[in-house]
Amino acid sequence: MKAVLFANTDWYLYNFRRSLAMSLRRQGYDVLLISPPGPYGAKLRALGLRWEPLPMARRSLNPLREAALLWHLVRLLRREQPVLVHGFTIKCAVYGSLAARLAGVPARVNAVAGMGYVFTSSQMKARLLRPVVRGLLRLALGGRGARLILQNADDVALFQQAGLVDPQHIRLIRGSGVNCAQFALATRTRSADDERPRVLLACRLLWDKGLDEFVNAIRQLRLQGCSLHALLAGTPDPGNPATVPEATIRGWVAEGLVTWLGHVDDMAGLLASVDVVVLPSYREGLPRTLVEAAACGLPLITTDVPGCREVVTDDVDGLLVPKGNSEALAHAIRRVLEIPGLAQRLGEAARLKARTQFDEHIVIEHTLEVYAELCDPLAAPAESSP
Repeated sequence: MKAVLFANTDWYLYNFRRSLAMSLRRQGYDVLLISPPGPYGAKLRALGLRWEPLPMARRSLNPLREAALLWHLVRLLRREQPVLVHGFTIKCAVYGSLAARLAGVPARVNAVAGMGYVFTSSQMKARLLRPVVRGLLRLALGGRGARLILQNADDVALFQQAGLVDPQHIRLIRGSGVNCAQFALATRTRSADDERPRVLLACRLLWDKGLDEFVNAIRQLRLQGCSLHALLAGTPDPGNPATVPEATIRGWVAEGLVTWLGHVDDMAGLLASVDVVVLPSYREGLPRTLVEAAACGLPLITTDVPGCREVVTDDVDGLLVPKGNSEALAHAIRRVLEIPGLAQRLGEAARLKARTQFDEHIVIEHTLEVYAELCDPLAAPAESSP
């Protein structure tokens, strides 16, 4: 059987779904990965995986360009004749499912990790697009041959209430999976010339990840005389309207508030060098950064919002703070740094949860079960024929 995995960046396929692709190949699937062009396509090919670039612009609203992309996908699927298409993020879910229907692909799986810019932003552009995207989602996600994978219970309830998809076709799989053993085995490292506790925010540099709250919290802690080293890992995302301008980030660096690390390939190594991980996001699917930090046994501080509270239970394996509240974030950071034994207690509980709920083996197993729901009935007639 052939499966197509479709994402809006090659970076996403490489970092979040390559283990799934490798597992599918071991299961006997012929796997094709597709995304807009980028440097990670070569890395996927180096693993022996098939990858093809698409003429896709994430921010495009040009009807002619979007129609051309849809027709390109239809032709590709007719050429490949897969039994299943799996799309990631809302745009890929819509376009991949519509193209699969037009190309006669029998099985469609879509994984929506969070509601995306259109549903989370209060900007006029997002509000105008919302009803259009809702209609497209209903069209793309419907049908007996479709399954929708969501990453947290809040999104399940939202999709059910909105009537976007048959509730019987929704599956809850928490996250994209993390190799917990890889992160747990990372050697703890610290710089000999800086003994200050290190607080890390690692994410795409978007306003809705809580960057403003993080920087303001650090500013407050400095004014309170709290000694710490604030690290910011990640890069701006020009494909997202909520991206933080690089000039703003460099201004924070010049102010002495944060050290900007840029893109970090070795997240296990970085996490092994820090003391606390924070993510003051406004909404998530299920944040991989928090799971990776949990696998390392680090204390977590995040917001009490969908996705984040799937990973953190307040005062059990981390601390939850209100969204958009830099004062509460600063207070939580200070608690973890100053209360004896708190960081260790939270970190140990976080590691246990990561291993038992979010390890990639668990996520891949559940994903293959969804594939089997759709693909096994298709294969049965051929297997039973003489």
